[in-house]
Amino acid sequence: MTSRGDDRILTVPNAISVVRLCLVPVFVWLLFGRDDRARAAVLLAVLGATDWVDGYIARHFDQGSTLGKIIDPVADRVLLAVGVGAIIIDGSVPVWLGVVVVAREIIVSVAVLALAGLGAKRIDVTWWGKTGTFLLMFAFPLFLAGNASFGWHRGARIAGWIFVVPALVTSYYAAWSYVPIARKALREGRAGRAA
Repeated sequence: MTSRGDDRILTVPNAISVVRLCLVPVFVWLLFGRDDRARAAVLLAVLGATDWVDGYIARHFDQGSTLGKIIDPVADRVLLAVGVGAIIIDGSVPVWLGVVVVAREIIVSVAVLALAGLGAKRIDVTWWGKTGTFLLMFAFPLFLAGNASFGWHRGARIAGWIFVVPALVTSYYAAWSYVPIARKALREGRAGRAA
């Protein structure tokens, strides 16, 4: 059972998620249209950081909603997939690393769609999942900045590796930890439909 507040659409966190989605093409344009790695890296980092901002606002100002629980993870997946894909094409990150990240995102996305199709109850994003995404959203802009032509590009590349190692561990752990949660959600969803 959901409260009336859960049905809200026009909330600050939902607006932030929509803006994040709308700025993904701007990131691509900065990277490939303007050939401006530095600004593209900054925009990608800001878009990654705002993921935590909308969550904070939702929790602390009673702005949570059912739509927000759907659109926020979608924005994360789109941002990460497009961002990492673009950075692979740009050559600012090793292909194997990008493939490892994108493969995890594809597996999680397909699993979510399959579970929804099988009638599973919706699964909330866990702390581990959010943390892995957050770290990845800082690592990849740093890799991009590491290929930009400004004074601290070497430091940015090193920082990218410092962020990406725990990001991969955390995000893959999160994916694995969703397995028992998914089984429970599938049981509960089917039981709810049967009742």
